[in-house]
Amino acid sequence: MLHLRRSELSNGPCIVFLHAIGASGWMWQQQLRQLTDFTCLAPDLPGHGQSRTVPWRSFEQTADLIAEIIRDKIPSGRSHIVGLSLGSYVGLSLLSRHPDVVERAMLSGINTLPLPQRWLIDVAAYAIAPLLKTRWGAGLNARALKIPADQFDGYRQSLRELSLRSFVAASHDASGFVIPANAADIRTPTLLIAGEHEHPLIRASMEQLRDVLPVSQARLVEGVGHAWNGERPELFSATVRAWCTHGEVPDRLVDLPVT
Repeated sequence: MLHLRRSELSNGPCIVFLHAIGASGWMWQQQLRQLTDFTCLAPDLPGHGQSRTVPWRSFEQTADLIAEIIRDKIPSGRSHIVGLSLGSYVGLSLLSRHPDVVERAMLSGINTLPLPQRWLIDVAAYAIAPLLKTRWGAGLNARALKIPADQFDGYRQSLRELSLRSFVAASHDASGFVIPANAADIRTPTLLIAGEHEHPLIRASMEQLRDVLPVSQARLVEGVGHAWNGERPELFSATVRAWCTHGEVPDRLVDLPVT
């Protein structure tokens, strides 16, 4: 069973937050504090955080575990989902395999296009993994992700808890991720989103996904990068609230241009 963080209980609808690689449910702490009108659940994915003894197997198995949490922990058996990076791959897999458990989805920072020289990325994951356990390596990665200084200790603790075997396995799966074969049949309203400063492949992937998912929108967030839930937590939480309540998203979100 996956370790689960949860906000104070409210009478509002539920959101399940799916974290990035190398992190844990810890990374959603500000969203759990800010979205008090929702019941928020933040599992530690396999091999991460306090789920480190649960081995990473695949996106499909991880999606099945999340579906089990939604069915077991939420009275209605349905939830909104919010994913970032690795969590977005899990989220899209969940929409593919268990669409009945998801009300609306917000997926940020997802790549579905082939990576050039994928083998180099796999080699890099092997090389980087041990360094993430060191303060120097954690600091370097935190700066690359623009993690605020006051969140560094929590981020480093997540890296200490990380299973390196699972990190390498999840990195390999993410680098080879492809759009599920049944994606055109997914009817879950989905917000595809990324920071303005994301890698061009992610922006191109959003355009591809927007064309495939029949009930989707694609937006860019001005002035932020990959881990924007930490860079601009209030903006991130406001976007989540708007999307999950069918409201107007903040003005700093602009439509992804059509190329």
